[in-house]
Amino acid sequence: MEKMEKKMEHRRVLRQRDFRLLWFGETARTLGNSVTSVALPLIAVVVLHTNATAVGLLSAAIWLPWLVVGLPAGAWLDRMRRRPVMLACNLVSASLYASVPVLAWFDALTFTHLLIVALAGGTAAVFFNTANHVYLPTVLAERDLLEGNSKLQVSEAGTSVAGPGLAGLIAHAFGAVAGLLVDALTFLVSAWCLRSIHAEEAPPEKDERDGNLRSQVAEGLRFVQRDRYLRPMVIYGAIVNLSLMGYQAVQVVFLVRTVGITPGTVGLVLIAGSLGGILGATLAKSIGSRFGTARGMLVMQMLTGPCALLMPLASGGAGLLFFASGAFVIGVGIVSCNVILGSFRQMYCPPHLLGRVVATSMMLNHSTIPLGSLLGGFLGDALGPRTAMWIMTGLLAPCWLILAFSPIRTQRDLPTHYRPVEAAEGVGRHSGHHRQERKETVNLREH
Repeated sequence: MEKMEKKMEHRRVLRQRDFRLLWFGETARTLGNSVTSVALPLIAVVVLHTNATAVGLLSAAIWLPWLVVGLPAGAWLDRMRRRPVMLACNLVSASLYASVPVLAWFDALTFTHLLIVALAGGTAAVFFNTANHVYLPTVLAERDLLEGNSKLQVSEAGTSVAGPGLAGLIAHAFGAVAGLLVDALTFLVSAWCLRSIHAEEAPPEKDERDGNLRSQVAEGLRFVQRDRYLRPMVIYGAIVNLSLMGYQAVQVVFLVRTVGITPGTVGLVLIAGSLGGILGATLAKSIGSRFGTARGMLVMQMLTGPCALLMPLASGGAGLLFFASGAFVIGVGIVSCNVILGSFRQMYCPPHLLGRVVATSMMLNHSTIPLGSLLGGFLGDALGPRTAMWIMTGLLAPCWLILAFSPIRTQRDLPTHYRPVEAAEGVGRHSGHHRQERKETVNLREH
């Protein structure tokens, strides 16, 4: 009987039409983005013959908008319905990425145009990703959020497996620029799925629509800064992203020019990290249920982070297993952590602040991504790709200590509802907007 109930729980979100549409649209969109993550640096290296610094600059341009519009995006999204914003972002992104192969076919593509596309596409991604995190509770009940986030992360990791390999095949058969045309088509599929969802969003409260934008942004910042759980998570995410993007900015150059493999093989090697992501997303709920969401997340990061040091050991032939195994284990740790933290924010944060908390957390986490990309590219040119890989993976390996020295280490489970007295002194005094406080912490495994 217990096994039957678990099986029904596993299928619950998939039986909901609106979630299936959201899931399918996200799967299509992340497949295209995965293709682009390989195709864009390949275009720069193979078609435009740029160096590692230029590739790092291109990667930084995708994430730079988080520094510029990340905070106000959350406040704006708390003032409006999210689905129309997501639809507009999809259509804009489709047009941007389709422009690259069109210009390439007319022999008019320049690195400047790639930078513009990366910046504009990154800006659309800021609004889409923030809105997407806030929109999920409109489609799913609270008890289904962890399972829904797990499904979305599994599909994202799965498309990350298919994406690099597909990018390599497309580059081999039609040229690297054709991969961006695939991405443009997936944005259109995502827009159609969103348009077909029936769930109605609740309109924002009047005081949120009419309030001062600056004070609303500041409220979101204060909430994250003073919360004993969100603050260390944001610091951890920022440093992890700095090191991740540092080695990812140079990994294509490292594999092609230092290790000596072909562009098509690059996509196949990078699949390892995505396979690890699938396993991590699949295991996330079980880890939270068996060991506790706080304890399980901490132990997973402690076990997986140091394995990043395997990747710089890569060499030709069997030596590629060092890179593949390191990327696989890192994928397990990062994605399992993302599932738990994403569900935690959606349940924990007061509803009227969710957009700002998500945007603030993502902005601070992503603020180090362009820095990491630029740093990785610079180190790759100055010291060589392998040395750059050692430096950036060496920064990633001990990051779990940030969580180990935070209040998270004393908890078995992360709380599912915000309680001002426990979370931070002097925060959340506007009790009229907050969810009703609970006297006990509800384990995520109950959902």
